Amino acid sequence: MKAAVLGSPIAHSLSPVLHTAAYTALGLDGWSYTAIECDAARLPALMSGCGPDWAGLSLTMPLKLAVLPLLDQVDMLAADTGAANTVIFAEDGARHGYNTDVAGMTAALAGAGVAAARSATILGAGGTARSALAALRGLGLAEAVVLVRDRARAGDLMAAARRLGMAVDLRPYSDGLRGGDLLISTVPAGAADHWAEQALVPGHLPHAVLDVVYHPWPTALAQAAMRSGIPVASGLDLLLHQAASQVELMTGRPAPLAAMRAAVTAAAR
Repeated sequence: MKAAVLGSPIAHSLSPVLHTAAYTALGLDGWSYTAIECDAARLPALMSGCGPDWAGLSLTMPLKLAVLPLLDQVDMLAADTGAANTVIFAEDGARHGYNTDVAGMTAALAGAGVAAARSATILGAGGTARSALAALRGLGLAEAVVLVRDRARAGDLMAAARRLGMAVDLRPYSDGLRGGDLLISTVPAGAADHWAEQALVPGHLPHAVLDVVYHPWPTALAQAAMRSGIPVASGLDLLLHQAASQVELMTGRPAPLAAMRAAVTAAAR
């Protein structure tokens, strides 16, 4: 069986390391997993070329939204967040879409000791931020502050918030952090460096940080949080756990988490 991760750019992806390690640990000798460069324009043709020897696809930027019209069935989280990062090809040829980023975030936070939150701030308003809203809802929150550079580009986030039943306080990216928040950074590498320099100050420290970046690691934000004794969940933790859910969806077998963690940790060094 075949599987792959699609996106653009994709050469940096560690998903093949994770999935290949899982197949080896599960004894799935006939399975393969590759990385394929693919943008939104190429996605329909590529998916049409996936025959019965394909188990599924992992999707990263910029495909999590673009894939939705190409699916026959979408799980509730993918529908509510407007982002599917997983496609499963059913035996009848139907294409099922799932969002495993939410479960990945929840597990990554749990690994850092975060099982609940009193309040939260999200940096960024893209697809990963929409999944972060769903993860926060799972932690018991009904609202979150979201800091953005351009309010005009937050329409998809606000629509997802309404579907999720979450209230969003949209603020400028330059606004300060409220003390005690869970801070989730969904912005690209380097974009949260300002927070490492100015926001993590006594009196305004978050009680935990999740930075979805995994390369380079640790980010400036993560380093500042660690110096302050704040629990940190990394993008590598998120990547591991969302991939574990994908493995289970694609193979129907429990994910070998320890083997996957060992492989991706070694590859990320």
